Amino acid sequence: MGKKKPRPRRSFTPEFKAETVELCRRGDRSVGQVAKDFDLTETAVRDWIRQAEVDAGERAGLTSGEREELARLRQENRRLREDVEVLKRATAFFAKETR
Repeated sequence: MGKKKPRPRRSFTPEFKAETVELCRRGDRSVGQVAKDFDLTETAVRDWIRQAEVDAGERAGLTSGEREELARLRQENRRLREDVEVLKRATAFFAKETR
């Protein structure tokens, strides 16, 4: 038996995620059934439910807005560190040249 091919990474709109979470919260169908109906993984649906609970204040954790801000700040921090590194190299270069 061969291994299953990994599923290509897909992205979903916030509206689709919210509708999926709502279907699960109604209780008509289980998380597994909703995931199967929409060809999703149970893990993804459970993660969406967990994030919706955090956003609603029902569970502790980072809200979606806080996650976005954190990602943006990390990216900015990485860029600034690279800028500082370039400036250090330039300073060392010019310090050698002026001697």
